[in-house]
Amino acid sequence: MKRILTLIFAALVCMPVVSHADEPSGIPPTILPNIHGKSLTTPVAWGAANGVVFAGVGGTVNAPYRDEADGAAVLGIGVGDPIKNLGAQISFISLDLDEWEEYSMSLHLHHDFGGGMAVGAGIENVMLTDGGDTGESYYAVFSHGLQGDMFATETGASKLHFSIGVGSGRFAEKSDEDIADGKGDDGTYVFGNVAYELFNEFNAIVDWNGINLNAGLSKTFWVDRFPVAITLGAADLTDNSGDDVRFIFSVGTGFKI
Repeated sequence: MKRILTLIFAALVCMPVVSHADEPSGIPPTILPNIHGKSLTTPVAWGAANGVVFAGVGGTVNAPYRDEADGAAVLGIGVGDPIKNLGAQISFISLDLDEWEEYSMSLHLHHDFGGGMAVGAGIENVMLTDGGDTGESYYAVFSHGLQGDMFATETGASKLHFSIGVGSGRFAEKSDEDIADGKGDDGTYVFGNVAYELFNEFNAIVDWNGINLNAGLSKTFWVDRFPVAITLGAADLTDNSGDDVRFIFSVGTGFKI
């Protein structure tokens, strides 16, 4: 489970809330993604950039095939400009919140094409220390916030978002426990997510991570000038992996330096 937590945090702190101001005359302004989380366990193409620092913690109750909870924490920064050229989001992850001895790093590169569309590619969980129950995963993803008045919120953001991508590692390989339990060896290699804003309050999210189906809710609150994004969900909703439906959660924040 630790290998999927960092994607939650990355999605939470990338929160564009206004339309582009430099659209040519006569062309409708781009409706940007809303400020809430858009995925539970899968990448989105949007990412942190322009000096945004982010941090978060998340976990699962219980971990697959275990009788105890599991969790991870992340600290990262986004640099570059994804509108002009390329943004780079770098994350450092603690995979062990008990002894703080296992660490990894993830890199996400992303570009915004305008019109609510973006592409991203990255590598997750390059181990920086010995140990850990995770492995490297590579992926590429396309994300879109739908445009037009019927998809615009009262704040002028898009209310309907989706992503689709392909990946290796956790998107394609089932755990040893799943294999031993007769659930097969491979996932779909293809993943995706859909997020829809309900009542201008929070996003309802469904995602498929290549191994199983997950569903949940995400909302961003403001504490003074700082956003605090909270995501709650249920993971492993089918018998395709895991031994039971699990509760997952994350809390994240970010600010621009």
